[in-house]
Amino acid sequence: MAKTGAQASPVVVFSMFMLFIVLFFSFVVSDNGKEVEILLSFKSSIYDPSGFLSNWDSSATFCQWHGVTCNNNLSHVDKLDLSAKNLTGKLVSSSIFHLPFIQTLNISNNQFYGEIPEDIFSSSSSSLRFLNLSNNNFTGQIPSGSIPGLEVLDLSNNMLSGKIPPEIGSFYSLKFLDLGGNVLVGEIPVSITNITSLQFLTLASNQLVGHIPHGLSKMKSLEWIYVGYNNLSGQIPEEIGMLTSLNHLDLVYNNLTGEIPSSLGNLSDLQYLFLYQNKLTGSIPDSIFGLKKLVSLDLSDNSLSGEISELVIHLQNLEILHLFGNIFTGKIPKALTSLPRLQVLQLWSNRLSGEIPESLGRNNNLTILDLSTNNLTGRIPDGLCSSSRLFKLILFSNSLEGAIPKNLSTCTSLQRVRLQNNRLSGELSSEFTKLPLVYFLDVSNNDLSGNIGDQEWDMPELEMLSLAGNRFFGRLPNSFGSQKIEDLDLSGNGFSGTIPRSFGSLTELMQFSLSGNTLIGEIPEELSSCKKLVSLDLSHNQLSGQIPSGFAEMPVLSQLDLSDNQLSGEVPPQLGKMESLIQVNVSHNHLHGSLPSTGAFLAINSSAVSGNDLCGGAETSGLPPCKKVKNLNWWFYVACSLVALVLLAFAAFGFIFIRKRNNLELKRVENEDGIWELQFFDSNVSKSVTVDDITLSAKQVNGICRGNKSSANDFQFVVKEMNDVNSIPSSFWSEIKQLGKLQHPNLVNLIGTCRSDKNAYLVYEYIKGKLLSEILHELTWERRRKIAMGIAKALKFLHSYCSPSIIVGDMSPERVIVDGKDEPRLRLSLPGLLSTENKAFISSAYVAPETRESKDMSEKSDIYGFGLILIELLTGKSPADAEFGDQHQSMVEWARYCYSDCHLDMWVDPMIRPGHASDVNHNQIVETLNLALHCTAGDPTARPSATDVSKTLQSAFRITSCVSTLKLSSSV
Repeated sequence: MAKTGAQASPVVVFSMFMLFIVLFFSFVVSDNGKEVEILLSFKSSIYDPSGFLSNWDSSATFCQWHGVTCNNNLSHVDKLDLSAKNLTGKLVSSSIFHLPFIQTLNISNNQFYGEIPEDIFSSSSSSLRFLNLSNNNFTGQIPSGSIPGLEVLDLSNNMLSGKIPPEIGSFYSLKFLDLGGNVLVGEIPVSITNITSLQFLTLASNQLVGHIPHGLSKMKSLEWIYVGYNNLSGQIPEEIGMLTSLNHLDLVYNNLTGEIPSSLGNLSDLQYLFLYQNKLTGSIPDSIFGLKKLVSLDLSDNSLSGEISELVIHLQNLEILHLFGNIFTGKIPKALTSLPRLQVLQLWSNRLSGEIPESLGRNNNLTILDLSTNNLTGRIPDGLCSSSRLFKLILFSNSLEGAIPKNLSTCTSLQRVRLQNNRLSGELSSEFTKLPLVYFLDVSNNDLSGNIGDQEWDMPELEMLSLAGNRFFGRLPNSFGSQKIEDLDLSGNGFSGTIPRSFGSLTELMQFSLSGNTLIGEIPEELSSCKKLVSLDLSHNQLSGQIPSGFAEMPVLSQLDLSDNQLSGEVPPQLGKMESLIQVNVSHNHLHGSLPSTGAFLAINSSAVSGNDLCGGAETSGLPPCKKVKNLNWWFYVACSLVALVLLAFAAFGFIFIRKRNNLELKRVENEDGIWELQFFDSNVSKSVTVDDITLSAKQVNGICRGNKSSANDFQFVVKEMNDVNSIPSSFWSEIKQLGKLQHPNLVNLIGTCRSDKNAYLVYEYIKGKLLSEILHELTWERRRKIAMGIAKALKFLHSYCSPSIIVGDMSPERVIVDGKDEPRLRLSLPGLLSTENKAFISSAYVAPETRESKDMSEKSDIYGFGLILIELLTGKSPADAEFGDQHQSMVEWARYCYSDCHLDMWVDPMIRPGHASDVNHNQIVETLNLALHCTAGDPTARPSATDVSKTLQSAFRITSCVSTLKLSSSV
C-alpha cells in the first residue's frame, strides 16, 4: 500500500500543474478579451478622419494594432500612443483608462473635447505611470482623486478651468506635472509641496493668484519651475534658494514685488533665470553673479535699480543678458567684455552713463546689441563686430560722438542699424554704403557730413534709409543700389543740385522726404511713377517750375508738402480730384490763379496756401475771391475767334467734365419712395448707379442690415442698409464723406451714400473674394504673409497718413475680404455711431480689454485686434472658439505660454508647420508671434504703433536666422 501511494504522488502533482496552466491561460484569455472590448469601445466612440485606427479589427491581433504596444511576457496592453493622430470626440468613464495593465497612455495633440472623466484619477488602472492629455480641447475642472504610482501627468494646453484640486498633493510619485496653458484660477494649493519627487513643474499661462507657496523648499528634486503668465503676487520666496537641483526658474509676467532674494545664488545648477515683466525693485544681488552655469538671464521690465556689478565676469557661460526696461545707473561693466559666449546684450531704456567698454565685442560672440535710450557718451567701440555675426546694432538716443568705426563699415553680417539721435560726426565710408544685408539704416539727427552723391551705394536689401538732420551736402546719389526702398528720408541736410529723375524708378517707395535742403530745378515728372507713394515732402528747398500734373495720377498719395519753394504757375486742378489726398501744403511759393475747391482743398487751412498769389478756394483758405477781368483788349477777341471751332469741338467734353464734377456733389432725387439725397465719391460710379438700383438692391435682402451684391450697367456694388435713420447724428454724414475720400489698395472703398427721411444706405465697391475667416485654414504660409503685410499697410495708412487718424474699430477676420490676388481688403467700421454693429463689436472676442471697459476705440485697440489676427494666422485658432470660453484674453495667454515654453510644432497651424510645407521659415513664424504678443500687450502704451508694426513685420519676413528665445526690443 505504501508503494502504491508513493507512485500516485507524481500524478497528483502533474494534475495540479495542469490545472494551474488551464486557470492561468483562462485568466490571460479573459483579460485579453476585456482589453479588446475596451479598445474597440473606445474606437467606436470617437471620430478618426485619418483612418489611423483602421486595423483595429479581427484581421490582426490587438498587439499589432496601430498605437498599441504589449509587454513581451503576458501579451497585455502596456502602452497606448495615439498622439497627433487628428482624433476627435469625448472621453467616457469606461474608456481606455481602465486597461488593466496599461503603463503609458498618450492621446496628446488631438481634438478631444468635453470634460475629462471625473473618475479618471479614482478608478484608472493602478499600473498607470505616464498620462498625457495635453494639447486638446478639454474643458471643465481637473477631476479629484489621485493615482499614487503616476510619474508623469500632462494636462497642458487645454481649456480646463476652476481651481487646482488639493488632492494634487496625493500624487506622491509624480516627477513631471504640467497644467500650463489652461484657465485655472485660485491659488496654488499648498498640498502641491507634498510631491517631493517632482522634477518638472509648470503652471504657466493660467489665471492663478496669491503667493508662491513657501513650502516649495520640501521639493528638493525640482529641476524646472515655470509659473509665469499668471497674476501671482507677493515676494519671491527665499526658500526657492534651497532647491539646489533647479536648472530652470521662470516666474515671468506676474505681479511679484520686493527684491530678488539673495538665496537664489545657492542654485548652483541654474542655467535659465527669467523674472521679466514683474514689479521687482532693488538691485541685483551679488550672489546672482555666482551662478556660473547661467546661460540666459532675463530681469527686464521691472523697476530694478543700482549699478550692474563687475561680478558679472563670473558668468562665463552666459549667452543672453536682458536687463532692459529698468532704472539701472552707472557704467556698463567692463567685465561684460570677458564673456566669451555672450551673444545677445540688451540694456536699453535704463539710465546708464559713461562710455561703452572699448573692448566690447572683441572677446564676445555678439549677434544682437541694444544699448539705446540711455545716457551713454564717448565713441562707438570698433570691435563690436569682431564675431562677424552681429546683425542687429541699436544705439539710438544716447550722446555718442565721433565717427562710425571702420570695423562696422566692413561688418557684412549687419542687417538692422539704428544710430539716430546721437552726436556722431565724420563721413560715411565707401564700405559702409555697400553693406550687402542691411535693410534698415537710420543715422538721422547726428552731425555726420560729407558728399554722399560722389559715393557708390550698393545696398541691395535696403528698405528704410534715414540720413535726416545731418550736414550732408552736394548732389543726391542717383541710386542707393536697391529697388526695395520703401522709406527714404534725406531731409534737414545741405543737399544741392536737382532731384534725380532716377528716383522715379523706386516703385516700392511709400514715404519720401527731401525737405530742408537747397535743391533747385523742377520737380521731376518721373516721381509720379512711384505709385505706392503715400507721403511726399519737398518743402523748404529752392525748387522752381510747375507742380507736375502727374501727381494727380498717384493712387495712394495722401500727404503732399511743397511749401517754401519757388514753384510757379497754377495749382493743377486735377489735384482737387484726388480721392486719396488728405493733406496738402503749397504755401510760400509763386503760385497764382484759382485754388481748387474740391477734395483736399475743400477745407484747407489758410496757412497751407498763404504766401502766393492765389485766389478762390473754400472759405477756410482765407483767399480773396477770383476777380473777373474787365476791359478785355481786342487781341482777346481775335484769339477767341481763332479758337472758336476748337472750343466747339471740345464742347461735348466740357459738358461731360462739368457733369462729372456735379456728380460728386450732393444731389436730390425723387422717386416713388420719396426724396433722396444721393452723393458719390467716384464719378465713374455716378454714371452707372441710380437711386432705383440702390433701393432695389436693398429690397432684395428684405431690409436686413447686411451687404448685398448688385450690378447696374455692368457695374457691381454692395449696399448696406442703416438702421434707425432718425437717430443718426448729422455729423455722421460729414465723417462718412471723409471716409469716401480714402483710397488704398488694402481698403474696401466707400463709393457713395443714399438717404431719405426714412431710409439710408451706404454703397461700397464689390470685392470678389472671400472673408479671411472662411479661408484662413486653407492658406499657405506665403499667402498668410501677404495678407498680414497688407493689413499692416492699411493700418499704417489709416493711423499715420490720415489726419485725423482713422480707427478701424472692429479688427477681426470678418472685416477682411481676401481678393483673387490674395490682397486683403479691410472694411472700416462706421464712425461715431453706436449702431447695432458697433454695440456687438464691444462684446467681440477681438476687442481690446481697455475698449471693453471704456467703450472707447483707439489706434492701440486696432493694434490689439491685429495682434489677435496674427496669432490666428499662425495657430489656426480663434479667440472666439468654444474652447476659449468667455475668457477673451485666454488665446493671448495661451500664445504667450507657447512662445516661451512649447516647441513650435505644438502650437503652429498644421497647414503651415515647418517640414509639412516647403515655403515655411521657422524663424519667420517665431518672430511674427513675438510681434503678435507685443501687439496684444495688456498695457496699451506698450503696444507698437502701426508704422512700427509694418516695419517689424517686414523685418520678420526677411529673417533667415535668429535666436528664438529673444523678446522684441526697442529695435521695433
